[in-house]
Amino acid sequence: MNGFLNLNKPFGLTSHDCVARVRKLLRLKRVGHGGTLDPAATGVLPIAIGKATRLLQYLSHEKAYRATIRFGVKTTTDDLEGDVLTANPVPWLTLANVQPQLSQFEGTIQQIPPSYSAIQIGGKRLYALARAGEAIEAPVRTVEIYRIEVLDWRSGSFPELDVAIACGTGTYIRSIARDLGDALETGGTLAALTRTHSNGFKLENSLTLEIFAEQLQSATFQQIAPDIPLQHLTTITLSTEPAKRWCQGQRLVNQANESSADSIARIYHENGQFLGIGRSVVSQGEWVLLPKLVWE
Repeated sequence: MNGFLNLNKPFGLTSHDCVARVRKLLRLKRVGHGGTLDPAATGVLPIAIGKATRLLQYLSHEKAYRATIRFGVKTTTDDLEGDVLTANPVPWLTLANVQPQLSQFEGTIQQIPPSYSAIQIGGKRLYALARAGEAIEAPVRTVEIYRIEVLDWRSGSFPELDVAIACGTGTYIRSIARDLGDALETGGTLAALTRTHSNGFKLENSLTLEIFAEQLQSATFQQIAPDIPLQHLTTITLSTEPAKRWCQGQRLVNQANESSADSIARIYHENGQFLGIGRSVVSQGEWVLLPKLVWE
């Protein structure tokens, strides 16, 4: 089995837990995941099976989430899993107060990840350092937020805002919740998070662990073909002889073109067979196609 599983991660499990369960169900060691989700988050977790683990690095970086932000509360982890630092009711807060602040979180922005995160500092995870009592602030990173859309607003002592967020890789939604609360001077924390899209996989097509297990038991599980999540990449088709040489690791002259210059592409045989991943480059004035990953 060499393909992908679009898993709907349940609340409470780590991404590593999910991989371990899939390994056990498949009785296969070679299983990996794309785009880590916190234990408290649910939704799309791409799972690569067998040789498809080699393709994880080539998946699309775009992600989308449905998040609930609670105002008036600040926690150590920037979500409800952490200890409460402050909890001050803000019943006066309205959606009209919040909406003008959202635009500052769209576009290319600078973001400080939560102190409790998997980022490594000096070879140690930030969450491990935080649990050991070491107050180390994560380094600022540049992230891309494509869109923030308001979905719902619930008034009260601790009002909640539901938003849809489309973003690039490395974005922490917990940081957006924290920073939005700081901008409003109310405090804010992430109350719930579901990933609706990740690396070319969508929530509506995902499977729970339970359904996945049932499909395996009934022999009805159909893995996602390895090239399906790679639709964001350009395509280069080779005839039989060049395809044979490319699969042997040889570089091909004049098999690339300007439209795919210095880019990663999906490589196919003219009969439609997926051959792997290549890169188009210019070498000594000629277009050259280099093998990056040969799918054997």
